[in-house]
Amino acid sequence: MKELRYKWEPFLKYGQRFEAERNQVIYRQGEDGRGFYYLSNGEIKITLLSDKGNERIINVVPPGMLFGEHGVQQEPYLTSAFTTCPSVIYFFSDEVVAAICTEYPDATAIYTDSLIYKFRTLAEIISLMDSPVEQQMAHYLVKLFEENGSAPVDQTSFARYLGTSRITVNKVIQKWKQGNYIMIESRRIIVKDIKTLKAIANS
Repeated sequence: MKELRYKWEPFLKYGQRFEAERNQVIYRQGEDGRGFYYLSNGEIKITLLSDKGNERIINVVPPGMLFGEHGVQQEPYLTSAFTTCPSVIYFFSDEVVAAICTEYPDATAIYTDSLIYKFRTLAEIISLMDSPVEQQMAHYLVKLFEENGSAPVDQTSFARYLGTSRITVNKVIQKWKQGNYIMIESRRIIVKDIKTLKAIANS
């Protein structure tokens, strides 16, 4: 994902800039699409609501990335997006996107690559839903580490990501701390042994 970050910046002048407060809803799953968004500053959490009504965090969007790409051409949003902190966001409507892609052919490739990445991420999450909790946790940590250069996540977020309890998550966290794979700092999980976590994620 790192190669996708900030690629859309040359087109920000065509977008509609707005500031969002913490925990503000940007779009909800199932709503008719209005276009897509670019995160300039802040952080966005992406959630997926299952048929049983269980909500799970499936991704954390860092600055420099598009999100909500599946909401173009009035297609329904497949996920929901919320801010985790005050954020600066740019909105691009269908009409604006069409104009950008007409004038700048490279923009189409940037959008397409980002959309493919998001679909691939969603497919990975769905395929792991029946895997052991420790494997799912390792996959999530590795993903955050590789995408953001760190893994700023707490146990509550982990529990929401997995759709399980904090007690279950804490058991794995304590095991990883004893193995010196991670450490806890300011209620955040710091990765110390990414190689071992990758092995667990791929087991």
